[in-house]
Amino acid sequence: MTLAFIIDALITVVGVTTPILLAATGELVAEKSGVINLGVEGMMLIGAITAFAVAFDFGPDLGDAAPWVAVIAAALAGAASSMLFAVLALTLGSNQVATGLALTIFGIGLSSLIGAGYVGMTVPAFDSFFPERLTGDPVGRVVFGYSPLVYFALFMVFAVGWFLNRTRAGLVLRAVGENDISAHSIGYPVLRIRYAAIAFGGALAGIAGSYFSMVITPMWAEQMTAGRGWIALALVVFSGWRAGRLLLGAYFFGILMTLELYAKASGFSFLPSQFWAAMPYIMAVVVLAVISARGVAGSEAPSCLGRPFMPNA
Repeated sequence: MTLAFIIDALITVVGVTTPILLAATGELVAEKSGVINLGVEGMMLIGAITAFAVAFDFGPDLGDAAPWVAVIAAALAGAASSMLFAVLALTLGSNQVATGLALTIFGIGLSSLIGAGYVGMTVPAFDSFFPERLTGDPVGRVVFGYSPLVYFALFMVFAVGWFLNRTRAGLVLRAVGENDISAHSIGYPVLRIRYAAIAFGGALAGIAGSYFSMVITPMWAEQMTAGRGWIALALVVFSGWRAGRLLLGAYFFGILMTLELYAKASGFSFLPSQFWAAMPYIMAVVVLAVISARGVAGSEAPSCLGRPFMPNA
């Protein structure tokens, strides 16, 4: 095992972990407010096609700013799609699980429809913005050789952890998730707080989707997120709704996915390639089953998670 192999493996782990970490961080905030949005996969796909379409159609005119504008557009698209869920689940009181699943199906269909004209086309990759003198040596590649979205994902998970645990606004959001009736009775706007949390989660899911079409594979292909949104959902439970554990759990799943890639590339024949592709999802189910059996996650889940709140009912 050479140094070059280790460095390539580390870079791969960081690369495959970043979109899961972004999506899970946004979902963590939404669930802390008492809302479970299973539409993460759909919002990621909407963000992916939005970023790609903006970069492809307007890239020549925008120049160096094109990838940044594309990512911002993906965030806005993810937030806008999350508002469909918010209106149905919060204002109209529909079942959150069913509505989230509908959003995922909607996102898959919409991204396929919009992306039909972009299949197989490419855009410039949103690579490292550090000067080459910092990324030319092996150590520099490990520290500085990533897309700006990698550093943004790391910043956001620490920022969300600080917000939830160290600020008054974070305390209010957690209070809404723990007891919405009490929070409403003392004057906190429960629905507005949940709308904001859902929009934030949608924006991060959109950015996570843009990572697929702008960084991992800077071309468009249908359903290119390949179920990573479901892993992000499982990761929130796996982390016990804590930002620090979320970071560790994301890299755990990132290592599993990297093992899948390297196992298939090395030509291991004693197990079919389908097993390696399914392994992260199998581990997600196993981990969630173990946690649920021990009752660890259930005790830390927001008390109002998934429960409708109708103040005028």
